[in-house]
Amino acid sequence: MAPVTLFISFLLTYLVVLHSAAEETVSKLCAPTFCKDVSISFPFRYKEHPPECGLFPLNCSEGLPPRIQLKEGEDWHEFTKISKSEDTGIYNISIIVSKDLQQLLESRPCSDDNFEELSLPSPTPRFSVSSTSTMTLIKCSNILDSYQLDHNRLRFGCISASHTYYYFAPNNIPWPPLPQCSVVQLPLIAGWNISNQHNTILTTNFILQVTVSEEMEECFECYSRGGICLLPHEGQPNYCSAAPKETKLSQKIGLGLAAGVVCLVVLVLVTLCYLRRKLSSIFFWKKQNQSCKNLEAFLSNFGPLQVKRYSYLDVKKMTNSFEEKLGQGGYGGVYKGKLKSGPVVAVKVLNGSKGNGEDFMNEVAAISRTSHVNIVSLLGFCLEGSKRALVYEFMPNGSLEKYIFDASNSQEDHHLGWEALDQISIGIARGLEYLHRGCNTRILHFDIKPHNILLDENFLPKISDFGLAKICDRKESIVSMLYARGTAGYIAPEVFCRSFGGVSHKSDVYSYGMMLSEMAGGRRNINVEAENTSEIYFPHWIYNRLELDEDLGLDSIKSEEDKERARKVIIVSLWCIQTDPSNRPAMKEVIEMLEGSVESLKIPPKPYLSSPPRSPAIVDSSSTPSYMQLLRTLLT
Repeated sequence: MAPVTLFISFLLTYLVVLHSAAEETVSKLCAPTFCKDVSISFPFRYKEHPPECGLFPLNCSEGLPPRIQLKEGEDWHEFTKISKSEDTGIYNISIIVSKDLQQLLESRPCSDDNFEELSLPSPTPRFSVSSTSTMTLIKCSNILDSYQLDHNRLRFGCISASHTYYYFAPNNIPWPPLPQCSVVQLPLIAGWNISNQHNTILTTNFILQVTVSEEMEECFECYSRGGICLLPHEGQPNYCSAAPKETKLSQKIGLGLAAGVVCLVVLVLVTLCYLRRKLSSIFFWKKQNQSCKNLEAFLSNFGPLQVKRYSYLDVKKMTNSFEEKLGQGGYGGVYKGKLKSGPVVAVKVLNGSKGNGEDFMNEVAAISRTSHVNIVSLLGFCLEGSKRALVYEFMPNGSLEKYIFDASNSQEDHHLGWEALDQISIGIARGLEYLHRGCNTRILHFDIKPHNILLDENFLPKISDFGLAKICDRKESIVSMLYARGTAGYIAPEVFCRSFGGVSHKSDVYSYGMMLSEMAGGRRNINVEAENTSEIYFPHWIYNRLELDEDLGLDSIKSEEDKERARKVIIVSLWCIQTDPSNRPAMKEVIEMLEGSVESLKIPPKPYLSSPPRSPAIVDSSSTPSYMQLLRTLLT
């Protein structure tokens, strides 16, 4: 028998034995009791109770005030009462901070030990803990330079003996910590005075709010039936055992010792065989665990969300164990699902091993701020360890892409018609104009393309996939970026080469123009298999026909009305893909152009096929590639 098989067999035997012993001994100890007139029951437990009895231990020793332990092996905090809101199901705990700890914080306001003692436990899929006044700090092992501070919008906090602490600028959504940095959450009084550290004081009294997740509701029912709710590793379902039978103490000891010896021998064998693999998995787990903590801290600081948080078990149920797949992308897969209340949904499951969760945070942060008929609605999300999913409204007609590029259908069958294309182009423009001007904060999408435009049952378009979006202040005209983002063929020139100008909302206008051009042509803008060289780049080819006042040469045009609509869409697309961002219209102007008459539109300058003129004193032409060279690079 292979070592792994042997290990699993003995381990399962050991767990069964322990499970039996646990069932036989724990029910009497989990009986509800009182602590200074406070009833103790699940999710709380007396400190002498086993872990199966609850999540948070309480200490009610004679002669001492009642205390609660929020993190295993760490400080106990005094509390005056525990209450539960019947409306929200949230437990409120009135905490009294140790006077000794308060004095230490006042005398040493930037101490690693003090911060560690007071930091709140990180949220888990089973529960989350928050305070009425919480400050999130970034704890770094080195001092960040001014560029990193500006990029992450961090403010300098204080320096301890071993670490540097930073705090976020007001109204800023925190990003994941930089390398060698971690998140610390402290229940501090509001208005931390950075200029005078000795004024940093801890609130003498504060209220902790403990929220127990939906998956723990099964435990409440279990205890009400007199059973025992066994809590395995997080991510696994809870198990409700029946009321136990009495067993002799000698039998329990014998079973435990026998199973322990067997398990010890097997563990030694497996450790010797797989030590190298285990070491590598430990490093991977630490990285994943830190990423999960960062995401939870982000959600906590983002504030109350208008969408529901689901467990991974909920996601599996609503998708019937991911039975029907709607699509696949680099981020993961999209599955059809159904909520308990009835509506059909699309569930986007993100690859847990891909990236540090920035796409997930972008999408939750950006789309939860929106409410527009041309923006897809986010109904909920799941964040459970490395498992991440987003629950959207279902769009029965899929993406716009299949109506443009689906070569398996004839042009006549799958082309939507110019009246429908006209309305779709206006709807997308209105959605983008809302993102750029209608929100409290400006949202730049950076990935506008046919694949990310979804169509409902009436072919109403909705912008989706905000994984690459960037949220910025409405006053910001130019945004900073560390790296280019987007999809080849739709990326504005300035995004990957600053010689063309600054990155702004006009970068989305360019992507919209390239998509509009493909909608008009019923083909991709770059077609290296075209018979004639002049037809390889569609915008160039169609511009020449407009300039010479020739027939547009599109098979989809069936009438004079089609011709006018096609001409209008093409002219607008050419305005949007101007190489110089300042020559592109804003989305408000795009809407006016699309809703106006074609006679009022002027043919724009021809989009550059090489780098636009620039001052040789600023740009070295020998080191700057032409626009066409950059375009070819992105497409190969």
